[in-house]
Amino acid sequence: MRGTVFTETMLGTVRLDADTRDRRIRLDLRAETEEVLRPHRTTRARLTGRVRIAGIADAPCEEGELEISPLARRRIRYRLTFTSGGRTLVLDGWKSVTARRPVASMTVLPVTLYEGGTRVGEGVLRFPLTTGLAPFLLSFRFPRREDHAEHFAPRWDGTPGRTEVWYTTLTDPATGTGVWLHHEVTAPADGSEAFAHGWVAAFPREGEVRHARFGPVPWTRPANGFDADQVTAAAGQLAGSAADFQWKISERPQGESLFTFPRWSWRRPLLPAAQMLPAARAAYDGVFSYGQDTLTLRGAPGASARIYGHGNAHRWTWLHADLGGGDVLEIVAAVSTRPGLRRLPPLVFLRLRRGDRTWPRRAERSAVGWLGLGRFRAAFGLPRWTVTGRTLLRRIRVEVEQPPGRTLTLEYRDPDGARAVCRNSESADARVVLERWWGRWRPEETWVLDGTAHAEAGER
Repeated sequence: MRGTVFTETMLGTVRLDADTRDRRIRLDLRAETEEVLRPHRTTRARLTGRVRIAGIADAPCEEGELEISPLARRRIRYRLTFTSGGRTLVLDGWKSVTARRPVASMTVLPVTLYEGGTRVGEGVLRFPLTTGLAPFLLSFRFPRREDHAEHFAPRWDGTPGRTEVWYTTLTDPATGTGVWLHHEVTAPADGSEAFAHGWVAAFPREGEVRHARFGPVPWTRPANGFDADQVTAAAGQLAGSAADFQWKISERPQGESLFTFPRWSWRRPLLPAAQMLPAARAAYDGVFSYGQDTLTLRGAPGASARIYGHGNAHRWTWLHADLGGGDVLEIVAAVSTRPGLRRLPPLVFLRLRRGDRTWPRRAERSAVGWLGLGRFRAAFGLPRWTVTGRTLLRRIRVEVEQPPGRTLTLEYRDPDGARAVCRNSESADARVVLERWWGRWRPEETWVLDGTAHAEAGER
């Protein structure tokens, strides 16, 4: 099932009843529907965005609804709530669509302002056709509606030589402690019985990184996720115990799923491995304890991810960075184990989600570029590694630092029996610089993460 997403900007004036002059008003809105927009039907959308009233308000839209019914009800109604100077205001209005005046009726929006049900002002906004039509039309997207729960179901079909992973990383906002929960199923290449195992780790701001393993135990093929050795990882819930670690955590996804590799590679496992995030941004609540320390998680930011394939790459790096404000960056860079591909530079899969847009637009773009040109590049190393790349109008540089005192080294075995070593830090540092071409390269955004980046470097 697909939905519809688009953005719209409207300009105008508004006058409060207690005021003596008109004030300029600007609405920058993002509408999101649960279905494909059909003009002959009534469609309801959720509104987010920002309300700006000169000298009075510059505030986010806290609650918003858009009723799109140009033919069935002959109106397009806007209703949104925002806060101004401690006052909660509601803007309500609709475009009355008529065939006699099609352009004016679709672009003029009379509005009324309310406070606590009482009218406190009115105004008129207009859609700027000259400057706004092209961005409005180009903003339309029809994203696939992903069900987070469906991606937690086990993928392994009994084929030897496969590995499947569920992992969750988060940062406790109260203490800055990073948490790593790794759940894995390994089906040995020699056809012997598949087994489940994993580990849990805590990365405090001060003090020693600690971890504990669970399993291995026979894999019993549960239907809804990982369930083995009294440890579970399913949609919305993580629980278990290992040595002196205990946890019971609920997960609340806060955005769409993110496919780091091409979407088709997850649905049809043709590549050596593929990774995706059912919950690219999520909030975590619950209790996580280890030894004498207990974390009470309240809205801890993090993410859950999935991996399915033949095992680990020859060398790899990984980064998950919650950049704040709904922005998130995911990077996987790897060198294949296959003899012919091992000599090639690392393939980089980079996905930067900002608002409702993901850059680069296609996952293949950062890995292969255009006929090999413009491919993103990774420079491996510890404690520091980097990723750089560009498209036609944007370029990015990512610098990741994994301090030795905040990095955990773990060994395990791939399905073919080869030894793999990962060096993971859930309290890494990162600096991300995004630039845009405006006649010359100019900074568009810079993010600095101090101990809140989740990173890993590994090898076989």
